[in-house]
Amino acid sequence: MLRTGRRLAVDVGQARIGLAISDFHAILASPLLTVSRAESLEESVALVLAAGSESGDLLEIYVGIPINLKGESTASTKDAFEFAQLLQGETNVPVLLIDERLTTSIANQQLKEIGKSQRDARSTIDQMAAVAILEYAFQVETNTGNQPGVSLEEWRATYE
Repeated sequence: MLRTGRRLAVDVGQARIGLAISDFHAILASPLLTVSRAESLEESVALVLAAGSESGDLLEIYVGIPINLKGESTASTKDAFEFAQLLQGETNVPVLLIDERLTTSIANQQLKEIGKSQRDARSTIDQMAAVAILEYAFQVETNTGNQPGVSLEEWRATYE
């Protein structure tokens, strides 16, 4: 049984940040919006929080953490972790990291299935990746009964 409460998923990219939101009962993950990456991480975090706060009270925020297929950190991993740290510093909502290794390829496949090219889907691909992060979190919680994701402290202890 999933805990009730809305959840926000964040797919941090170099140019765009995709957002997805759940319903209160954690049944449905829906694309929310894509925000262009601002000049600073602080500005980008502010944009995400503004969009997330319009969705009402949040139970948790999941930030996709991109690690390579070997399970190693990359420059994008560091960027997403720094984003998550800043985000946690600006909200009382728990921020958890979710492995997002295959979310962009899942999103690309889903868009292909509905007949959208990558070029046509540029504005929605990041949102779809955030939906995949959210759906993965639901799946983990459903299958294990545990809160999905890794805390920033756990991540730091493991990868730094």
